[in-house]
Amino acid sequence: MRSVTAVLMTVVTSVTVATAQSRASQAGTPPKAEAGYVTTDDGTRLFYQKLGSGPQVVIIPLGLFTFEAFKPLADQYTVIAYDTRNRGRSDSIPDDQKASKLSIQHDVADVERIRQHFKVKKASLIGYSYLGLMVVMYTMDHPDAVERIVQLGPVPIKFGTQYPDNLMNKDEPGDPALLQELRRLRKEENYHVTHPKEYCEKEWTYSRLGLVGNPANVDKISARPCEMPNEYPINLAKHFESSFASVQKLDIAKEKIAAVKVPVLTIHGTRDRNAPYGSGREWALTLPNARLLTIKDGAHQSFDEFPEIVIPAVRKFLAGDWPQEAERVTVLNPKS
Repeated sequence: MRSVTAVLMTVVTSVTVATAQSRASQAGTPPKAEAGYVTTDDGTRLFYQKLGSGPQVVIIPLGLFTFEAFKPLADQYTVIAYDTRNRGRSDSIPDDQKASKLSIQHDVADVERIRQHFKVKKASLIGYSYLGLMVVMYTMDHPDAVERIVQLGPVPIKFGTQYPDNLMNKDEPGDPALLQELRRLRKEENYHVTHPKEYCEKEWTYSRLGLVGNPANVDKISARPCEMPNEYPINLAKHFESSFASVQKLDIAKEKIAAVKVPVLTIHGTRDRNAPYGSGREWALTLPNARLLTIKDGAHQSFDEFPEIVIPAVRKFLAGDWPQEAERVTVLNPKS
């Protein structure tokens, strides 16, 4: 049982944070996010940032990529973004524990831990990339805890699904010479091991171009992954080896997905190279209460590249309305 002193300290801290946010807002300066760690049942600490004090709560996993883009929502909502386990500033999981502690099922359990930690009765969820799949899985397990879902460039329902060519983008926008240099550094010099941060920065220079539809927009990407050792390619490769193995094994019956009744806004760019545009259409076709917002010429991080489209659409959706441009999908391939 917590001591009276500990309880009082928690109350004082909460009041102090709320007062500081209120004063900052009145002064016209953006309030600073509360930051800290939430410890999961297996002892893994998840780094979080919390901003805003609205009665409606929005929970966003993988905050290292999404928090900056969605901070504006904090003027109306309480926004809680966190780094998933072994990512960003969350705890690193030792190599000999990765197989037992990294899976999409662990990610589902971590959403619930975040919700319980902040004593949130019901939240809206924003899931980016494979987490667009994960937040639907969470809703299957906790239907009464979810108000609305936003999917950002979600991966396919079934790993490896192939879609018609017009629903997949396979171009390679990066500099071929840089790609060759990266391969040489890995193969001949083991540079990614001996200089993990420096190699990360070189690889990020190449790979981030694939996250936008127009290379001229690359500097709009807010993430700085190479500031975090978890994101070094040498570490990230080990992470994906365990985490994505669990995604590959999934075989979720579409009947279970059709049972998810909460409203879902799926946002997907037509030039997404990481998760094909066809997967966004498939989600919106399969979920019974979903609509698709297509970002023409957008790629995987359309929320960074086209915030003037994505943020107002998400804001309107969270407020209870469908964005005008969001379509009810009735066929997978509109050209068929």
